[in-house]
Amino acid sequence: MIERIAILGTGLLGASAGLALRAAGFRGSIVGWNRGAAGAQTALAAGAIDSIAADPLQAARDSDVVLISMPIYATLDYMEKLAGVLGCDHLVTDVGSTKGQICEAANRLYNRPDRAAFLPGHPMAGKERGGAELADGELFRGTVWLFTDDPECQRSPHSAELVKGWREWVAAMGSKTIDLDPARHDELVAWVSHLPQFVATALSALLQEEVGDAPELKDVGGRALREMTRLGASPYSMWRDIAYTNTGAIEAALQALEQRLADLRENLRTPGLREEFELANRFRQSRPPA
Repeated sequence: MIERIAILGTGLLGASAGLALRAAGFRGSIVGWNRGAAGAQTALAAGAIDSIAADPLQAARDSDVVLISMPIYATLDYMEKLAGVLGCDHLVTDVGSTKGQICEAANRLYNRPDRAAFLPGHPMAGKERGGAELADGELFRGTVWLFTDDPECQRSPHSAELVKGWREWVAAMGSKTIDLDPARHDELVAWVSHLPQFVATALSALLQEEVGDAPELKDVGGRALREMTRLGASPYSMWRDIAYTNTGAIEAALQALEQRLADLRENLRTPGLREEFELANRFRQSRPPA
């Protein structure tokens, strides 16, 4: 049974997880820690955590489950730190957007009968901006929470129960859970998450350079502009580690899009343009908006 949870990183996802756990009926203790003290104070004021930890490693030792909600390289750093102080009565999990390096570290540092369990996770939820002030207890409802667990893990019976319990709490927060191979995960999210972000970033940067100072822009730019550039507000700090740890898959997706745009440009006055719209319509019709 999970009675004590430590959330290391009380930004948007970490604080939202705390609120979602409470909304789902979790009655145990939730302690939080954040590299910036203001973020932890905001999470505390919002009711996402019960208290602020002075020492993240001690908070982890005193908990059943540790949720690391930090950028990927910080997650990898804390995986190393936690592995040395936790045992088979602990579970560590994360929310990282790429899983290759995280799963490699998990297999090296965790998931043995005498060590803590590690359950790699990735909620497909978020906003273009981060911070505890934007936390939402409904953020995960109706979304998918991906896991890239290794089925060959040899965990202790207690840590295996913690893994089962955390999966159940994720479901209680309103998420559908799906298990993927780590490589397949990184390939898939490069297409459906990372590519849209980098397209929005490139488009927003291009518009800033070309027409950003046009006084008519606020009147001319309508819904299409708002929807296409919304993700352009995402900060570099949120996406640097994703770009660094999933470079190959993102490059492949960007190259495919570059070729598609070139084909589109060459077919502006040919029947190929109609075919492209028909193909795009088919994709949208098979996936109606939520």
